[in-house]
Amino acid sequence: MSNSNADQDRARLLRKHLRRLQQRIDLLQPRSNRYSWLRVLVFGVGLAGSALLLYTLGAWFFWGAIVLTFVLFGMVVYLHNQLETALQQLGALQAIKRTQLARIALDWNGIPPERQPLPRYEHPFEADLDLVGPRAVHRLLDSTVTHQGSQTLRNWLTATDPPTHTVLLHRQSLVCELIPRIHFRNKLQLYGELLIKEGGPWRADRLLEWLQPHTSITALRRWVIGLSGLAILNALLFGLYWFGLLPPWWQATVGVYALLYFWHGRTLSHTFEEAKTLEEDIARLGGVFGHLERYGYHGAPTLRSLCSPFLTGEHRPSHYVRRLSRIVVATGVQGNPVLALLLNAPLPWGLIFAWRLEEWKRAVATDLPQWLAVWSELEALSALAGYGWLNPQTTFPHFQSDENLPVFTGQGVGHPLLPNDHKVRNDFTVNQLGEVAVLTGSNMSGKSTLLKALGVNLALAYAGGVVDAQALTTLRFRLFTCIKVSDSVTDGISYFYAEVQRLKALLDALATPIIPQQSFVPHFSVQKWDKTLLDKSMELPLFFAIDEIFRGTNNRERLIGSRAYIRALVGQRGIGLISTHDLELVKLEEEVAGVTNYHFRDEIVEGRMEFDYQLRPGPSPTTNALRIMALEGLPVA
Repeated sequence: MSNSNADQDRARLLRKHLRRLQQRIDLLQPRSNRYSWLRVLVFGVGLAGSALLLYTLGAWFFWGAIVLTFVLFGMVVYLHNQLETALQQLGALQAIKRTQLARIALDWNGIPPERQPLPRYEHPFEADLDLVGPRAVHRLLDSTVTHQGSQTLRNWLTATDPPTHTVLLHRQSLVCELIPRIHFRNKLQLYGELLIKEGGPWRADRLLEWLQPHTSITALRRWVIGLSGLAILNALLFGLYWFGLLPPWWQATVGVYALLYFWHGRTLSHTFEEAKTLEEDIARLGGVFGHLERYGYHGAPTLRSLCSPFLTGEHRPSHYVRRLSRIVVATGVQGNPVLALLLNAPLPWGLIFAWRLEEWKRAVATDLPQWLAVWSELEALSALAGYGWLNPQTTFPHFQSDENLPVFTGQGVGHPLLPNDHKVRNDFTVNQLGEVAVLTGSNMSGKSTLLKALGVNLALAYAGGVVDAQALTTLRFRLFTCIKVSDSVTDGISYFYAEVQRLKALLDALATPIIPQQSFVPHFSVQKWDKTLLDKSMELPLFFAIDEIFRGTNNRERLIGSRAYIRALVGQRGIGLISTHDLELVKLEEEVAGVTNYHFRDEIVEGRMEFDYQLRPGPSPTTNALRIMALEGLPVA
């Protein structure tokens, strides 16, 4: 099956799902509307009937009718809320499916906007390879709903130190198990989407901050015990007074009780506000965690192992959520002054549940961060798996460690950010470390795209996901690129100087285990080289890509500098590609062992430039700059 047909099959399946969801919504929406009118009808008729009974049959019938009205009204409200929840979930699921269709078609208007900051130009390859940005790989993949999940995905894609073989194989196993589990991934995203408010990613910061103790549990327990004892004394003294056995001493003890109780008014108010503010988030978290608890994990042992914190006895989230729900309901009465007085008068109701809330926070404080961490990792893994499912032409890379074998072999390599029906795939192999490929070819022929395609697929491979290739076998490389170099007018840095600094950092990363010294750092904000971003495992070889080397200077000096720079790269512990318009550089293949020439071709057909974007061995036989100028009507000598 061709890549185009496979994509069309995925798109047809998603459109079929969308039609079914719309049919379900069309069925439920009228029911919801009827329940809205039924609520009004039950409430209005119930009150009117109760009033009529009061004047005709008496108070007992009135109160019976009132109770029946509120019971019926509560049932209608409950059923209506169930329908509204189902409609909300169906709508969110529709949005997820539409976004998946947009990801297949690379319709950026239909893909949610990038939620990560702008790309870091000081990073060895993040900006150069379009991994982060408005039309970037991270945005194409990012189906996460939490800030932590989105950041985890970014960290994996831009890791300067590739994970170990063990970690890579573990991630691949998880992604492989997740790819066919569409329902699992969609449900995980759906329940997460219900947490989002005002369009931003859900953040766990407030929830984790809430778990920090605000009041001493020991002190609260002492006050609860003391006030409970005083409440019992109040009841005893009042009972003895009622039967005429003692004077009204209970008035004094009740006064002391009230004074001591309201001394803790701030604690009670804080408990009520905390519980009320976070009740909705906790309930919705229960949806995410409940999904992870209930899922069967049949045939997915690695996924089950990752989700084991959700499956362990009393440490299951549902156990804690049920306890918290009871506390939230109990503390919620503080919002009703009359009910609060009735409950707090005979016993320290609010203080008891403030104490229970602090105990709950202490109990869950060790488990919740672990649940959130697993959820974040699952989101990142699901994003990688979702890309694999939406793009059936992708495959898992193979990692090898034998440097005597070809160190990099890519067959049918494509760029993930190009549509499949316009994508041209190329093969590229490097047999041993120390080799450098020189790419020549006309403008717009595909040189930069090939550099980025190889780099992006390596970034996807080291994240643990699939790659856009028919097959890819590689060593674990550190990545370093010099593709998007920009000057800084405000800091007085020219384009050429910025490029020199970038190439010097690349050479340092390739040639020595020592992190480049500060003397090599350009002193301006945009291109500032952050030495903390360098790979700590400098024993790993480097994969580098340089686009239009030394483009910021004149032809003569560019040629001299390029020849010297390429000679410095050859034979080092790394491999790379360098694109150039200087055809003189192709002579290095005859002068230096380890340099290999490749090129892209073009031709003029009926007055138009045409490219086949196929990589070929050898130097480019043509150039097209003058032809492009002539075709556009510019004077050419």
